Amino acid sequence: MKEENGHGLSARKVQYLKFIHEHGGQVKTGELATHFCVDVSTISKTINELTEKGLLSHAPYRKIALSRQGKECAEFFIKRHRILSLVLARYGLSEEQACNEVSRFESLVSREAIDTMCRAMGHPHMGICGEITHDKGCMTGQAGS
Repeated sequence: MKEENGHGLSARKVQYLKFIHEHGGQVKTGELATHFCVDVSTISKTINELTEKGLLSHAPYRKIALSRQGKECAEFFIKRHRILSLVLARYGLSEEQACNEVSRFESLVSREAIDTMCRAMGHPHMGICGEITHDKGCMTGQAGS
């Protein structure tokens, strides 16, 4: 059974969106395949699924690009990772430990929980992994988004 993140996406699909965002919002299919050590056909299938959800735009033989909605989702997923990493680092884990631990469970944490933690922390602008943005986030039509 695939792990869901509350947005109807598997943890791996979230990783793809974050990777694309962190590489300027556009990548080649081969770049994704190489980075995630999977076959290009696997990437192509996943890209088609993300395109159907409106998170990517992709035409054959062109770069994969985040849609507006895909960019908002990726920004939320990055924010979620950075807020959770910051919380764990504040409670004694090293920065590396915090980042590694968060990667194991972040997809299970809701937007509501992240927003609550963020408010309680005074809306920090810098996490241990980088800048934290406070945009409107991901709305994919899933409950709890």
